[in-house]
Amino acid sequence: MTSRWVWLISRVTRRIWLRATLFSILAVATALVAIVVSPYIPVGLSTKIGADAVDNILGIIASSMLTVTTFSLSTMVSAYSAATTNVTPRATRLVMEDSTTQNVLATFIGSFLFSLVGIIALTTGAYGEQGRIVLFFVTIGVIVVIVVTLLRWIDHLSRLGRVTETTQRVEAATVKALRASKSAPHLGGQPLDAASGLIGHPNHPIFSSDIGYVQHVDAAALSAIAEEAEIDISVVAIPGKLADPSEAIAWSSGGLDDELTHRIASCFTIADTRSFEQDPRFGASVLSEIASRALSPAVNDPGTAIDVISRALRILAVWVEPAEDPERSQVRYPRLHVVPIRLQDVFDDLFTPIARDGAGLVEVGLRLQKTFKALSRMSEKEFRLDAARHSREALARAEASLHIEADKQRIRDAALMPAAD
Repeated sequence: MTSRWVWLISRVTRRIWLRATLFSILAVATALVAIVVSPYIPVGLSTKIGADAVDNILGIIASSMLTVTTFSLSTMVSAYSAATTNVTPRATRLVMEDSTTQNVLATFIGSFLFSLVGIIALTTGAYGEQGRIVLFFVTIGVIVVIVVTLLRWIDHLSRLGRVTETTQRVEAATVKALRASKSAPHLGGQPLDAASGLIGHPNHPIFSSDIGYVQHVDAAALSAIAEEAEIDISVVAIPGKLADPSEAIAWSSGGLDDELTHRIASCFTIADTRSFEQDPRFGASVLSEIASRALSPAVNDPGTAIDVISRALRILAVWVEPAEDPERSQVRYPRLHVVPIRLQDVFDDLFTPIARDGAGLVEVGLRLQKTFKALSRMSEKEFRLDAARHSREALARAEASLHIEADKQRIRDAALMPAAD
């Protein structure tokens, strides 16, 4: 699992302002490099290019890029608004972290600054005749980059903020988090069982002074503290759990001074909202929220709910995938004990809201029952038990909501499942 600082850096790199800043610095440096290179350009070459060629091109780029950037920003804001209104506000962050959108805007802003700096340098005579030649060829390269970026942007705009595109992003983020969890089960530590005796008296609780959701747990730092103090640390507040000062986020098997207690508490990153990185249940909840919104009377879009059910099947199939690197899935932090993510909780996050809100729609009920049948055929016994439980609950909700006996019978026929072992 990633350390806290690596995790924070990875989050910063997905911010649009960082890419725009880096592209802007690169653009300014590119515009000024002609001043450094100009002494090495042959004198006679400058006569082959018109004196005003670069000035005119840079003027066109400066005016057009300012317009395109303004338009792109308004389009981006509209896409965020559409994702918030038509999908769910919880998925907006994934749309905001879209790398294509960030690269496009950064390219446009960088091109504008490049042309602006170039015009200023030309006006002051900083380039000279030889430097003007270098700037001309660099400007041609910038134009090629702008054209390619515009073509990508036109294609990307047709999907940005759409329901299907945003739902696909949520699915991908959930699958990524689930695979990361499988590659390092229990954050690299040992599973924590309620009967292990590591929770409660005589162990020592560690509390957090903040109120919010756990976004990240630095397992490596916790393990280092445990090895240093020769204690076992039990993590009960895994990413996604709501933490508050009245409930322990961890327990230690030995006494701790104030410094060690503070160091352990600082390994937990707590914020106002949940994040997708270490919390696959959050992605599952967001997917079911998308389906619930689609099933609301105001939207009335059962097709989106059916699409989410299919995505839920693909997500749960990751649970039974073999580990990509069996050695990484071994216990790396023997003194760290972590509450596991339970399969039945993921089932509840994905299917309970959909079964509740889609109980009155026979097509949604049929798709649910077909999905539960597929899940019941998974290799693990736990899948069969949870699939059978949700099949019964979805059937009971459909029986209470449907009015036509033929529809009820169709759901009953689809809900026939093999007996769980």
